[in-house]
Amino acid sequence: MEQYEPDRLSAAQLAAIRRSMTSGRGALGRRSLLRAGGVGALTLGGLAGLTACGIPPAKREGQGPASTDDSAKEKTVNFSNWTEYMDVGEDEKSRPTLEAFTKRTGIKVKYTEDINDNVEFFGKIKPQLAAGQDTGRDLICVTDWLAARIIRLGWAQKLDPANLPHAYANLSAQFRRPDWDPGRSYSYPWTGISTVVAYNIKATGGKKVDSVSQLLDDPSLKGRVGFLTEMRDTIGMTLLDLGKDPGAFTDADFDAAVGRLQKGVDTKQIRRFTGNDYTSDLDKGDLAACLAWAGDIIQLQADNPDIRYSIPRAGYITSTDNLLVPANSRHKANAEKLIDHYYQLPNAARLAAYINFVCPVDGVKDELAKIDPALAANTLILPDKAMAAKSRSFRSLTTEQETAYEEKFAKLIGA
Repeated sequence: MEQYEPDRLSAAQLAAIRRSMTSGRGALGRRSLLRAGGVGALTLGGLAGLTACGIPPAKREGQGPASTDDSAKEKTVNFSNWTEYMDVGEDEKSRPTLEAFTKRTGIKVKYTEDINDNVEFFGKIKPQLAAGQDTGRDLICVTDWLAARIIRLGWAQKLDPANLPHAYANLSAQFRRPDWDPGRSYSYPWTGISTVVAYNIKATGGKKVDSVSQLLDDPSLKGRVGFLTEMRDTIGMTLLDLGKDPGAFTDADFDAAVGRLQKGVDTKQIRRFTGNDYTSDLDKGDLAACLAWAGDIIQLQADNPDIRYSIPRAGYITSTDNLLVPANSRHKANAEKLIDHYYQLPNAARLAAYINFVCPVDGVKDELAKIDPALAANTLILPDKAMAAKSRSFRSLTTEQETAYEEKFAKLIGA
């Protein structure tokens, strides 16, 4: 089991934090884009969450006494989530899918939007987790890299399949086996977050752009190409273009991807590396093509018919936000039932229609079509089999790898 090591952040990692919080993923609302992943998610105020020393991990499930579960006598569940990451009724106050859960099960949900950033949130709950105490939360939603860490530290409870029949049956194949939780023993995805190639068809003169190679080599795009300041997205997409697996690459592979991008910088093919500010440039045509986050593209297309996207033949990067039950939660069974609730098709459809991220639930298309046929046909929300087969995840990193890779990436983008 991983020890809770002191993660000393390098200058490059600190720079990644600032980038993410000012213009990258960490600066964005959930409905406008995805939440921060990796070290780029850290807020300066939340650094203590990863820099505390000497805290031992909790014992894994089965290595010590099980947590007390009061679900049978206390019909309640405390759920912490990101802001704007839950469906809201027409009155802008009610939460239909949560209310449907309470009506069906009798379990009341205390829903709190108190996650603004992965590490800031981790800093809130770490002291209780480390001390073997209840955090006051029965269900949390965190990005895959942090979910992996919490599981490795033994701070998540193993889920009971008996309480998750719909989740087990309906989880999309592309999300079933992350390297940090094979078989989803401790987690289930809330949403998927995809990185794609986007372009302005008017700015490209009618030309389709469908690969990282084209971004880097097409002379007609020179000086009008954007890549992202989030390392996992830009390097992951470039690794795929080089024929490498982002889930199993070597240091040499990483260096090759950096070198490929460095050439694009040196030749001025790449205009700049961006956070979410690429959206206005793409909309205006100042950027002809770029790497982009799928949630953004859905919104841009609503106002500008010239905005297009493509899924490279080599594949694309997908990350996830994930539901976990913290160690020593007092309402584990109730939390599991709430997870399962969101894998029932009508509830999954309602949520997907509101937040517009990749839905991890198979078979939801017909239900979503009842709400909005256009959303049901949108493969950025419901990937078809061909698209799902191209989805890849960036592998888990050790602290040492994170430091080394961020330093190299920071040099590349001039941070």
